[in-house]
Amino acid sequence: MNIENLVNRYKDDIVKSTQEIIRIKSVKEEYKQGMPFGEGIAKALDYALALSEELGFETENFDGYAGHADLGNGEETVGILVHLDVVPEGKDWKYPPYAAEIHDDKIYGRGTIDDKGPAIAALYAMKAIKESGVSLDKKIRIIFGTDEESGWEGVKYYFNKVKAPDMAFTPDAEFPVIHGEKGIMVFNIKKKFNNICNVDIVIKSIKGGNRPNMVPDLCTAVLEVKENKKANIIKNIHQYIEKTGHKILIEDIEHQIIIKSEGISAHSSLPQSGTNAISQLFLCLGEVMSKCNCEIYNFIKLYNKKIGLEYNGQSIGCGFKDEVSGKLTFNVGIIDMSESEVNIVVNIRYPISYSSTQVYEGIRNELRGTDIVIEEVEDMKPIYVPKDHLLVQKLMKVYREVTGDENSKPITIGGGTYARAMDNAVAFGALFPGREELAHQKDEYISVDDLIKNAKIYAKALYELAK
Repeated sequence: MNIENLVNRYKDDIVKSTQEIIRIKSVKEEYKQGMPFGEGIAKALDYALALSEELGFETENFDGYAGHADLGNGEETVGILVHLDVVPEGKDWKYPPYAAEIHDDKIYGRGTIDDKGPAIAALYAMKAIKESGVSLDKKIRIIFGTDEESGWEGVKYYFNKVKAPDMAFTPDAEFPVIHGEKGIMVFNIKKKFNNICNVDIVIKSIKGGNRPNMVPDLCTAVLEVKENKKANIIKNIHQYIEKTGHKILIEDIEHQIIIKSEGISAHSSLPQSGTNAISQLFLCLGEVMSKCNCEIYNFIKLYNKKIGLEYNGQSIGCGFKDEVSGKLTFNVGIIDMSESEVNIVVNIRYPISYSSTQVYEGIRNELRGTDIVIEEVEDMKPIYVPKDHLLVQKLMKVYREVTGDENSKPITIGGGTYARAMDNAVAFGALFPGREELAHQKDEYISVDDLIKNAKIYAKALYELAK
């Protein structure tokens, strides 16, 4: 039977399996015995491997760090790299983030597009190939990662145990084919405050954000305020809200004012798609504390001047761009600030033709003389696969045949995928052109039609690569 027709027959099973794995909250947690990334991720991996066995594949679990399922016995291997972990859900969802409810032919839930829905589509693509009876020269292996949204410790552990596939794709980005990915940096901005502010307003704490790779949707400041100054400060905050339209909430509790800045979550590679709650709060504090002359206020003022609501790094010395991959993106993901110190975690996606050294040099030049410390945490180099590479050409051919989109061309992105985990790999889907990008945002979904179309594309692609 035709592979695409087989996928159609599996439609109800694909939807059901996607819903079942979405209902597992696989956000990274503390280590437990046999569960290196916590119970939720372990459950998601167990589910994926059990489903793989049910579909007729040989499986192996690598100590909870990763797993794989195999089809065929060729000497060469075609890989599909997927991940089962998800970022925290955030707030204000229209539908529950772990209920996998279907509304208007869309499955809602954290991980539906990033990356559980595509993982299930790829698994059933393998099932269609198996049931079609076509002859394969290469083994097909789906690899289930577990720590993609954090430190990639899962695939690092896995590839220390298992030889990497000879070629692979990961369904964790966009269509058509992603032939280049920007570099990814994570670093800390740190500063000690030697003189505690002793005026009408004292910032006791500022906390916000969940992950470096998410635009933060909430940031909270706790201010200690003299009672006779409260009314005027609250009035100033309300005036700021009226002037800017920023979503900021105020609580008046005894000697404190609590300010909550509400932003819009987004993937850090697309900061323009969200609203940064941390930067929004700093801009508000910059006006409310304008008469202060303490170290904390001077830091807030510097932040607003060098970062503010910008997302391309232009005022902090790293506004780089190139023709291949576009502009650098700059996202403040997490803040933890007290009276005595501040730590800010930043995620940058830098253009393919640049290096992290150039980015750090630009930032340090802008911050020279401020006593701010830049602490380097992570650097994932850019990747680039030429458009005429065989893997890119074959995947583009399949995409065009299934979708009828003859005008599309390979693209580059700011996101970081498992394509970086090995040689001879690219990202391939799962988001179709023109669809809303909701990875790491509230109300994430995948339409049922797109989920099934994903499975058809992946089935045909795997066959083309493995025959």
